[in-house]
Amino acid sequence: MVMTAYQRRSPVSFQAQPLKTVTRDDWTVVLEYEDQGDGPWLIDLSHRSRFDIQDGNIDKTKPWGISIPRIPGQSVFEKGMLINRMNRNQISTWHLGEHKQDNLEISGCTDVTESTLLLALMGEGTFLILEKLTAMDLLDPNKTTPFLSQGPLSRVPCQVVVIERSDEQPAVLWTCSRGYGHDMVHTVMQAGQELGIRVAGENVIRGQIPV
Repeated sequence: MVMTAYQRRSPVSFQAQPLKTVTRDDWTVVLEYEDQGDGPWLIDLSHRSRFDIQDGNIDKTKPWGISIPRIPGQSVFEKGMLINRMNRNQISTWHLGEHKQDNLEISGCTDVTESTLLLALMGEGTFLILEKLTAMDLLDPNKTTPFLSQGPLSRVPCQVVVIERSDEQPAVLWTCSRGYGHDMVHTVMQAGQELGIRVAGENVIRGQIPV
């Protein structure tokens, strides 16, 4: 019997021509697209591993040796991991770093990589686009970046993390159920059309986020 390689597929599809790709953990990852322009950019990061952790003693949990935020809505970015405090008993973790982290062996941990999507919007005009899609205040001056907001984006329940809100390098990431992939991309691209939005590969985040 001939064994075939397992191919993991993103729930997101872009109408653009890849220029550079790499295979990583059975994902085909686009590093760069043709005609990426100068931004704003929409980037598919759905291949990045994500875990949800629920525990009644969540404050005693230190995934990958990282102290989790104490207050819901707070996030911490350390060792290439973005850890978001969702509520009293739950956190989400998104792997953005260059080096792969080992899988977690923690009670109440669920791998949600395959069941969700992860998108990033970066570059000048990021918040102008998002203002069309959500009523969440992603520019709240009382919140220190990175921070988590939970609510509808394009009418879809999402976890939204503002990584950077400066005019020079704004960066926002969000995740939701993978079934919304097609509609989410279509809506964001429409909202950003007048601002010259382009799709971009993973390499763009290296210039925007210190991974």
